[in-house]
Amino acid sequence: MARTPSNMLELGTEAPEFLLPNTVDQQDYSFIKTQGKKGTVVMFICNHCPYVKHVFKGITSLAQDYQNKGVGFVAISSNDIENYPDDSPELMQQTAQEQGFTFPYLYDETQEVAKAYDAACTPDFYLFDSEKKLVYRGQMDDSRPGNDIPVTGNDLRAALDALLINSPIDPLQKPSLGCNIKWKV
Repeated sequence: MARTPSNMLELGTEAPEFLLPNTVDQQDYSFIKTQGKKGTVVMFICNHCPYVKHVFKGITSLAQDYQNKGVGFVAISSNDIENYPDDSPELMQQTAQEQGFTFPYLYDETQEVAKAYDAACTPDFYLFDSEKKLVYRGQMDDSRPGNDIPVTGNDLRAALDALLINSPIDPLQKPSLGCNIKWKV
């Protein structure tokens, strides 16, 4: 389990478009199809990473708290499933159902979407405003497996709350930390 930080894509970057299959309903989803009126959270996650497993309930809670406020959510797994079969689309579907995801869980087989977002780890979080501009990237909160800090989502929630009231979002943002994305060789 390599402790890899986010690359911290430049704030103001326009959301890269994508078209990926949802492992739950087998339909293709684009950024526009997942976009919320107020903003959109794009999460790079996977099934097997202990850092992601640690925040599954927090991710589900976050989406449930903000989707009805006009924020879209989408999760993407870009891991190499040949070497990491626990991240296969079939098991992604099972994870989404077990965790009660209320958002699409997309499979990025070519890893091109992860590269376009400069994603480095799982979990890696991106918040885009209604104009598709990046306003937050980094950690959900300070909780990590084994550090006894509860999962609250405070950092991402503060950014979401500011976005919803058109208030400035603090540009000093902490990188997420997790397992590195499992790149194909």
